[in-house]
Amino acid sequence: MIAIVDYGAGNIFSVKNALDYLGLANKLTDSAAEIEAADEVILPGVGAFPAAIRMLESKGLISVLKAEAKKKPLLGICLGMQMLLEKSYEFEECDGLGLIPGTVERIDAPGLIIPHMGWNKLEMGIPCPLLENLPEDAYVYFVHSFAAKHCDKSLAAWVEYGGKVPAMVYDGGNVFGAQFHPEKSGEVGLQILRNFGGLV
Repeated sequence: MIAIVDYGAGNIFSVKNALDYLGLANKLTDSAAEIEAADEVILPGVGAFPAAIRMLESKGLISVLKAEAKKKPLLGICLGMQMLLEKSYEFEECDGLGLIPGTVERIDAPGLIIPHMGWNKLEMGIPCPLLENLPEDAYVYFVHSFAAKHCDKSLAAWVEYGGKVPAMVYDGGNVFGAQFHPEKSGEVGLQILRNFGGLV
């Protein structure tokens, strides 16, 4: 069973619908006990980093997610990916979960529209099991104004948008992060979620 962390700042229903479509058992939950009992965890998110971290803290889930990431696959999506990193500078300096080295900073793309919104082709970095069995031209859908920085050793995929924008990070073990929305990225995104569901 995949626990989708429902902490008040997530694109939770589109993620749940995609997992339901794939036949992957899942549950929306803010219960520490249910997250601990799950086989895998998805941390979704849209909105501002500091507010989302405070919502996780208010539900007592920071320590739970850090502990469970040592035991089972954890996938952060969009803001959920950003919260996996060490620190964000969105509105204020704010600590993240620290599961992936790096920071979150405003996208620096002179002459291009921010937020970065639309479809971009994935360029592959370090090997990552979630990126297996994808077409050679794999396009995914983004909506974001902030992005990961200083995460080269964990960079599984990136896209070009006024420079190199991290698209997926991977710690080489249980922790994965997708800056894009796999649940809104057509068959490519479904395959990524299918790969995640097949890890256990």
